[in-house]
Amino acid sequence: MTLPTSSPPAVQGLADARITRIETIPLRVPLDRPATGATLKLTHRCTIVTRVHTDAGVIGECFNGNDDALQGPIITLIHDELEPMLVGRRVAEIEENWSLMSRAARPFLRDRRVALRAQACVDSALHDAVGKLLGVPLHLLWGGAKQDVPVVALGGYYRDVDDLGGLREEVAQLQDFGIGGIKLKVGGLTPREDAERARVVREAGGDDFVLACDANQGWTRAEAVEFLRYTADLNLAWFEEPCHWDNDRADLAVVRSRTTVPIAAGQSELTRFGCRDLMTAGAIDLCNFDATWGGGPTEWRRVAALASSFGVEVMQHLEPQIGAMLSAGVGNGRYVEVMLPWRDPFFYRLIADMPERPFVDGRYRLPDKPGWGMTFDEDYLEFVRRTA
Repeated sequence: MTLPTSSPPAVQGLADARITRIETIPLRVPLDRPATGATLKLTHRCTIVTRVHTDAGVIGECFNGNDDALQGPIITLIHDELEPMLVGRRVAEIEENWSLMSRAARPFLRDRRVALRAQACVDSALHDAVGKLLGVPLHLLWGGAKQDVPVVALGGYYRDVDDLGGLREEVAQLQDFGIGGIKLKVGGLTPREDAERARVVREAGGDDFVLACDANQGWTRAEAVEFLRYTADLNLAWFEEPCHWDNDRADLAVVRSRTTVPIAAGQSELTRFGCRDLMTAGAIDLCNFDATWGGGPTEWRRVAALASSFGVEVMQHLEPQIGAMLSAGVGNGRYVEVMLPWRDPFFYRLIADMPERPFVDGRYRLPDKPGWGMTFDEDYLEFVRRTA
């Protein structure tokens, strides 16, 4: 057998390609109505478009995050600290580039959320560049053989008027849109009142409609258990972040011991080590670590590998433009989380090649283009940029 003396052109290009500069574009649009949960209220959808330019002519790009107040500091850190350390480095050195960027989170008095979100923006764009240089969608590069993934929508935000009627309308809208389930906001009312909201969704959606509930850390341990008692017959797919943040690891473990409903958490952790501690505490069945908050897809995939050894499933928290391929690229990946267009206009309008009907029978077909598989609608991008 004669071994090849040179690499294929694509691999050769990847090995040689180097970073020349990083570009960032902040975007911000108002929502049609406030998105109100138990412990949050959002009035705008924000994101940062990050582009990593290379000397091979390939541009890796992505958009990440919903951090209104942190946009300025994130962008400043990218250009003041991350860009100087990365320019001239090989695109393919994903792990080493990630390690270099992680130094930005070390200063003791710094808001580490800013550094990790900045790192996530660049890491996401670097992965896109690798996929484009190889000509392969990222989920296939990572070993996933899936062509589509099941979809649930984050929804059921609290309304000031006719909340129950609004929930019924929303379920019908999701089903018409091809989405097969909802992650319902709870935790802002009493367990009994929110259980009634969940019951309305189950009745409106039917037995096959996926119903999960997300309390956004709104309840005590006792209230979480009470809610599960009221909803015992509703076949919840999972119960997410039911307990207050300050003792959630211990409280989640207790709640999990008292139910057969899978318990989810992880989006509020900033590193794989926090997710590891949730798993070793026996606190979760599903880890929804957020790559856009915790350092990027490189760290998310470490969490997924770690979770597989605990028998824990994984999801990306929102950001379906990366979440679909992340979930599809690992054996223990579960759903992809989306939102309706009023809540996430960027997913539907910023991506130029988004299908007219992206969801069919509760599933999202993965893009087959290289990298994250998306190109941007430059007209829409510039419109939002000018009006932000």
